[in-house]
Amino acid sequence: MKKRKILVTGSGGLIGSEAVRFFSQKGFDVLGIDNDMRRYFFGPEASTSWNIRRLKKDIPAYRHFNVDIRDQKKLEQIFKAHTFNLIIHAAAQPSHDWAAREPITDFSVNADATLFLLENFRRYSPEGVFIFTSTNKVYGDLPNALPFIEMEKRFDLPKSHDFYKGIDESMNIDQSKHSLFGASKTAADILVQEYGRYFGLKTVSLRGGCLTGPAHSGTQMHGFLAYLGKCIATGRTYKIFGYKGKQVRDNIHAHDFVNAMYQFYLKPKCGEVYNMGGGRFSNISIVEAIERFEHILNKKAVTKYVRQNRAGDHIWYISDISKFKRDYPAWDLTYDIGAILEEICKFGHFKSRCNNT
Repeated sequence: MKKRKILVTGSGGLIGSEAVRFFSQKGFDVLGIDNDMRRYFFGPEASTSWNIRRLKKDIPAYRHFNVDIRDQKKLEQIFKAHTFNLIIHAAAQPSHDWAAREPITDFSVNADATLFLLENFRRYSPEGVFIFTSTNKVYGDLPNALPFIEMEKRFDLPKSHDFYKGIDESMNIDQSKHSLFGASKTAADILVQEYGRYFGLKTVSLRGGCLTGPAHSGTQMHGFLAYLGKCIATGRTYKIFGYKGKQVRDNIHAHDFVNAMYQFYLKPKCGEVYNMGGGRFSNISIVEAIERFEHILNKKAVTKYVRQNRAGDHIWYISDISKFKRDYPAWDLTYDIGAILEEICKFGHFKSRCNNT
């Protein structure tokens, strides 16, 4: 039997590297694309080079391409040479703040490159499955209009509210402030849907909440839990931007996210959309996360509060994942917030630095 083949973009990142490992263990022939643009976006501490080296060492059969996903010629060469059963598109410029610095670069990476990948998918591997790592930022700041209650350590919704268990796919994407990052990801999200619905291809946009895990190269502009843990472990000042630090995010471990991708691959659909996060099972506010990390690491956090919140930032976002669970009943979350924090502290990328402090 011919071996199944998968292409993973952003293979050195959190989701990409988890996908490389997961699908290698499933017997796939895995090819990855990553040119470490994360270093360009956020500096040396956010580089994915360490993770790429680790993948090459741990998975000898893994084939890596140091290619910019905006390079149409090189992309086509890869697609012409290989027929893919599955494409996982996890590469992105992931920061609100950085997108405002270089909007054209942000859009070219998040939207233009997605189109290039989709078109090569359509031309050379149309029988395969295309999975896009989208974001809850497609909903812009509309969630901020919900009737939140301020509690001691977090904001939350009344239990009687329709979205108490999480925001589902019925949330509007129009008439809201997305940030330029949110806008570029929304453009890509819609393209993925359109290639599914217009051309009849098997595509899905997984609209993630906070994606996390020990392989995250956390930095101030991206990687909430990994960066917070790094700051506390190394004594660095952590800046809290607005909302009194009571803003809430649901957090999904990279393994659970990639396993959802696998379940979709086994029973794909055309042009589908799912909200994907930790839901009520795994969520936390910044204030709560600081306290939990302080306890695990036995170190006091150094924080600085900035009154102004980030533009378009959510006060509260918890994903309703019931649609995905209904369509794929074999899948469920396995990491709650406690397990996620413990694993970040034990195995996170910053751990070697912690041992020297």
